[in-house]
Amino acid sequence: MTYYAYFVAGAVMLLGIAGLATSRNLVHAVVCLSVAQSATYILLIAVGYQSGAVAPIFGAQTGRDTPVVDPVVQALALTDIVVSAAVTSMLLALVVQMAKRRRVVDPDHLGPLEG
Repeated sequence: MTYYAYFVAGAVMLLGIAGLATSRNLVHAVVCLSVAQSATYILLIAVGYQSGAVAPIFGAQTGRDTPVVDPVVQALALTDIVVSAAVTSMLLALVVQMAKRRRVVDPDHLGPLEG
């Protein structure tokens, strides 16, 4: 078993968190959050990977003893991608609205919330 994919997932997560912590622009923060979340794709793929396994399509070429990849992990990775796209688009829409109303995208220059 190789741990290379787990290290890559951890490095991508740390890179996204470091960018998020040092960001002074909300668009940059949203992109860094998306990078941090993309580490979960790598992690899910690493968990579901099996050396020598084939896609779980059973037919004449796949016997009963042929190792297959777990399709649940692949479905989770696809769901994660869809959720990430939705969250990123929603956050970017909020940043655009904030830039239109307040004319600033730096979180330090934002005033208190008004209701």
